[in-house]
Amino acid sequence: MPKLQAIPHTIATVGDYEAAARERLSEPAWAYLSGGASDEVTVARNVGAFSQLTLRTRVFADLTDGHTNLELFNQSFGLPILLAPVAFHRLAHPDGELATALGASAGGAGLVVSTQASVTLEDVASQAATPLWFQLYIQPDRAVTLDLVRRAEAAGYGALVVTADAPISGFRPREQRAAFRLPPEIEAANLRGVPPPPSHTARAGQPVLLGGPLLAAAATWRDFAWLRSQTSLPILVKGVMTAEDAVRALDEGADGVIVSNHGGRVLDGQPASLDVLPEVTGIVGDRAPVLFDGGVRSGGDAFKALALGARAVLIGRPYIWGLAAAGAVGVSHVIHMLRAELEATMALTGRHRLSEIDRTALRS
Repeated sequence: MPKLQAIPHTIATVGDYEAAARERLSEPAWAYLSGGASDEVTVARNVGAFSQLTLRTRVFADLTDGHTNLELFNQSFGLPILLAPVAFHRLAHPDGELATALGASAGGAGLVVSTQASVTLEDVASQAATPLWFQLYIQPDRAVTLDLVRRAEAAGYGALVVTADAPISGFRPREQRAAFRLPPEIEAANLRGVPPPPSHTARAGQPVLLGGPLLAAAATWRDFAWLRSQTSLPILVKGVMTAEDAVRALDEGADGVIVSNHGGRVLDGQPASLDVLPEVTGIVGDRAPVLFDGGVRSGGDAFKALALGARAVLIGRPYIWGLAAAGAVGVSHVIHMLRAELEATMALTGRHRLSEIDRTALRS
């Protein structure tokens, strides 16, 4: 179906965009953008965990001069919702990350641009009027990694988000069943000219991964320490799901961590990101900002993550659905709906600033 030229009244929530996107994408593209690892149990857990928490409403609260403004790493954000790094936006819309950047700018949300974006990080920066961060996969070749960092610095990106939880891709049978292959006209534009990662074909009876070249090239804490020594940009480690990894990341020089199970796309059988969030915020305390990623489908969900100690949340699939359905307008509309729901939740729980959102806003 063609992209929406106007948003119909039937799209009233973020979830409504899922069906609208599905109608406008090929089966392989939908499998890649919406699927998860193995049986997708973790994908479902991420979304379902929010329903286990209930809110405490408050009455007659003074809500004068309320706002959702946030300061992170010397950057100003109008709301505590960022667009998470997602690869290959041109699978969802011909303009790809350029449309996403326009929608993020109109909606006032920060954007984290993927190493595997289908548009170069420089071109995205030229289009965006909102804070940009760059998501970095540490490459086996340090020269390639350093080149990506220097490009991000030169283009004005405000932070690096180092994804740590995907040394290998997850087993995603939905993609296999749909015969997903990246179309020839779409590429990882930031890695143009970079040799692909080492491959290994295992025969029956042989190890598939262990002892092979792919894991031998995977980044370690030594590589992170080297990266930290190469840039003054703030660095956040994304993919933290334990208190000990959060502490290690900060001890190694990270400026923040993002609690995330990669949207359930890498390892099935993990807990929901939300269930891990209190463990991480409890140990990190005020040492550094903790951000959250995983299953947010409403402003109320975002509020619950903030109440558990997150400074901000990231969304992935929801804005991709908006992009697939209606381009930049869809992205902006998704952000707008989330903002409206977050502000309504704040008002009805008696919190007029983000700093007032804490665990006393939750019943269980």
